[in-house]
Amino acid sequence: MKLRKTRHPLDKQSREKSVDLLNDFLVLAIDLRLQVKQAHWNVRGPNFISLHELFDRLAGELEETIDELAERVTALGGRALGTASRIASKTELDDLPKKATWGPELLALIADRYASVGECAGLAIERAQETDDEVTADLFIKTAHGLDRALWFLEATLESEPVEEQAAPAPESGTAGSEASA
Repeated sequence: MKLRKTRHPLDKQSREKSVDLLNDFLVLAIDLRLQVKQAHWNVRGPNFISLHELFDRLAGELEETIDELAERVTALGGRALGTASRIASKTELDDLPKKATWGPELLALIADRYASVGECAGLAIERAQETDDEVTADLFIKTAHGLDRALWFLEATLESEPVEEQAAPAPESGTAGSEASA
């Protein structure tokens, strides 16, 4: 992609790599937002209102992330590429099944997608650091944090019964115990 002239201090080659990386991730973020909005519109079942509101809040958070990613692209002299045809042709996320409306099923499907996009954010952090673009790396760290937080909310909502915490392993009997019995 040809970059426009800018006074940005990052060298042109690094800016080109970062623009490509950001635009690739933009595809995933937009697709995830659309799928969360799809879940928001179509959720049914117990806890409808809380799920409806959760999905709407998550979609709003993704909208802010998308805007920050696209603005970073343009700050580097690139052009943000977020058209519907690009999203459809480049996304790695599976579509939500059309018949998926049951709350717990949608929660699990959306949680899976957040985990997948979160993994991609981790890889994007590494790639941005490799190009010495710490600002873009920081943006991906912030994005990964938001995805992790949302995944936590989704997984906590998915739990249907209390989960027992595992007890800490008992200390091994060592020489101190054998000396006491001697």
